[in-house]
This record gives sequence, structure tokens and C-alpha cells, in this order.
Amino acid sequence: MKKTILFLLCLFVVFVGKSQTHRLLFQTDYGDFKVLLYDYTPQHRDLILKSIQTKVYRDALFNRIISDFVVQGGEHDVDIEKREAADPAKQKPRLAPEFDDRAFHKVGALGAGRDGNPEKASFLNQIYFVVGKKITASELDVLELKKSIKYTAAQRSTYLKIGGQPRLDHDFTVFGEIYEGLDVILKISKVKTDSQDYPLQQVRFELSEIKD
Repeated sequence: MKKTILFLLCLFVVFVGKSQTHRLLFQTDYGDFKVLLYDYTPQHRDLILKSIQTKVYRDALFNRIISDFVVQGGEHDVDIEKREAADPAKQKPRLAPEFDDRAFHKVGALGAGRDGNPEKASFLNQIYFVVGKKITASELDVLELKKSIKYTAAQRSTYLKIGGQPRLDHDFTVFGEIYEGLDVILKISKVKTDSQDYPLQQVRFELSEIKD
């Protein structure tokens, strides 16, 4: 099943990747993987590219790991809340959401974390990768009614073939996907964690842009 998901995901990325211009390399203790950034979510694309230049993710950690859900990294929700609470100006900088039918929460998708703000705006320095689970047609039907959205034929086909987390669609911005090394993030998703979803051993990552 795992090999089938990897093969299908590669086929999807070959098609999507033809029009995209930026790729990232993630290096971890569990291996490396490569990510395609979407040009149709330009603000989030440019934000993470800028973060590489400003070293936002230097000594970064995957610090919230939930099997069959997501692997989250960067600044943790708790630390963001503490930092913003201590700010005398009470500023809470966020990035406006970018929702696009081509960017959805399939397995391997790269998304931007956020809090419960009503605008659904993203944190500036927190990312996650979808690990997800198998999805059925009936689950998608229920979500369409609950969220008042309509999944495209391409979205339905992808979710039914490789799975994901469709309940996050139109609530969190997806702005890229893993195109090589998906097995690494799946391996990371299985590390042991405490009751707060922190990994018992630190999972570090380094981030750079692929230039070719």
C-alpha cells in the first residue's frame, strides 16, 4: 500500500510540477525529501523562500507529530502565543489565506499552520506536512455538506487513491507538496511522542532552496 501511494503521488507531481518554478530540500535525521512550491499560492511561496534567506528555520524542529494526521514544524503554537502575549504592541502578524482548488490536503501536501483567527490567516513561521489516512467517497460527501464546498473531480480522484486530510481544506492554506522522499515524512510521523504530541527525541530539519 505504501509503495502504491508513493508511485501515484509521483505521477500527480509530474503533472503538477510542469508549471512550477521553485523547489525545496528538507534534510532530517531520518533522510532527505524534496518539496515543490505552488506558483498559484504566491504569497506563501514567497514567504518560505524569504524565510530561507533570513534563516527563520535555522535549527528548526518538527515539534508536533500526529500519526495519520500531520507532521508540524517551525515555531510551536505555544511559543507563538507566549511571544505575542508578551508584545507590548499586541501585534499578531499573519498572512492572508490563499485557497486554490489545485492546492488541497492530499498525502504529502505542505501547509501553513494558524490559530483560530476568523480570517483563516496563516502563521508566518510554522509549516506542516499532511500524513493523512485513507478517504472514502461517503466521507467526502459528508464534508461537502458540512463545509459547504464542492470537491473537484481531480480532488476526489486523488483523495480516493492516496488519502489525506480533506477536512482541513478551505481552513488552512496548502502551498506545496513532497515530490521525492515521501517515505521520510511517513517515517517521521511514526516516532514516539508524549501526551502533547511532542516527539520524545528531537526531530531536526534544515531547509534550503534547490538551485538547478
